[in-house]
Parts: sequence; structure tokens; C-alpha cells
Amino acid sequence: MDLRKLKTLIDLVSESNISELEITEADGKVRIVKSEPHGAAPAFPSAPVAALGTPAPIAGAVPAAAAVPTPPPVETGHVVKSPMVGTFYRASSPGAKPLAEVGQAVKEGEPLCIIEAMKIMNEIEADHSGTVTRVLVENGQAVEFGQPLFIIE
Repeated sequence: MDLRKLKTLIDLVSESNISELEITEADGKVRIVKSEPHGAAPAFPSAPVAALGTPAPIAGAVPAAAAVPTPPPVETGHVVKSPMVGTFYRASSPGAKPLAEVGQAVKEGEPLCIIEAMKIMNEIEADHSGTVTRVLVENGQAVEFGQPLFIIE
């Protein structure tokens, strides 16, 4: 694999929310894993243990029952997902009109947005005809593979 391509992949992983990327090509296989920065504090600091072995309460701690996340609301309609990792753009150029807006009727095959990956602009087309009811990503936001982008009904 070309060293420039490998550097681009490393930069892409370091700038995105993904923690691991694996690519297999004819000339080899590359796996890039993002590690925590040195000296990073653990996500959950350990609590001091009382003499009887019962954990001492942490000031301001949320009870376990309240810490359970609520499931996201179920989206109705067809979800258009990102086919790749990259940067989401609603328009073909800065200042241009967005390719798809809420309330706009789209046909299968019409461009909805652009995802930039490794300096290549990729038009993402509607895979379903209908009306755009929601845009789930902000312009310029990094997107992951399989991340929902639009809801079409």
C-alpha cells in the first residue's frame, strides 16, 4: 500500500470518531486502531472502598437505575445511511443551495448530499423515492459508515 494513502487513512481515523479501521487490498491488509492518549484519565474513576468492602458513594453520583439510557425514538420512513466514512456536505460548493432540503420530493437516484473521503467528493444518491422529512447530520460534520443521514417518507 502506498505510504501517502496509509498516512491519509491514519489522519482520517485520528480526526474521526471511529476507533478502528481495517482495509484489505490485493497487495496487503492494514488495520489502524486508535488508542487513548497517554496520561488519559479512565472514564470512570474508581471509588474508595469502605472497611467492610462496600464501595463508598461518590459525591454527586447518579443512582444506577437513573443511569440507564433511554432508547432513541424510533424513526418512521426510509433511512438513508452513509456508505462510507468522511465529511458530510449538503451542497456541492460553499454557499450553494443544498442538494436536498426538508419537504423536498426526491426520486431514486437523485443526489442528496456529498461525502468527502480522502479528498474525493462522492455524491450520495437517494436509494428510495419520497419526501425528505429530516436531515440528521449537520453540514461539515464527520460521518461514520452506516450512520443515518436522511429520513425519506
